[in-house]
Amino acid sequence: MYIKEDASDDMQALARSASAIAVCRIAWAEIMAALARRARENPSDAEAIETVRTRLRTDWPRYAIVEVTQPLVELAGEYADTFALRGYDSVQLAAARSLQDAASEELHFACFDARLQKLAKVFGMLTLA
Repeated sequence: MYIKEDASDDMQALARSASAIAVCRIAWAEIMAALARRARENPSDAEAIETVRTRLRTDWPRYAIVEVTQPLVELAGEYADTFALRGYDSVQLAAARSLQDAASEELHFACFDARLQKLAKVFGMLTLA
C-alpha cells in the first residue's frame, strides 16, 4: 500500500473496498524495519521513504489494531512449531486467525510471503495471489 510493487494496484483496490483494515501491532516495527533497510540499501530513495513514513503515521490511527496478548502469542507459538514459521510471521498469522474468528465477514490476508499465503488459504482466508 505504501511502496509500488507488483500487486500494489490490487492491494489499493482491496483496501478501498474493505469495510476495515486491520493490522497486528507488530506490523509497525516490521514496516519501519523494512523502510530503514530500503533507505540503507538505496540512499537515493531516502526522500520517498520519509514520505512513506509520514503517510503511515497519518494512516495508522485509522487501522483496527490487533493487540499482542498472551493468548495471541501462545497461538503464534503453536503456529511457529506446527508450520515452522519465524516468530513475527507466526504472530501475524495468529493475529489474522484471531480476527477471522471474531469477524462476521470474509477476511483478506494481505502478505507477499508464499508460505504465509498458503497457510492463510488453508485457514479459509482470501489472499491476493
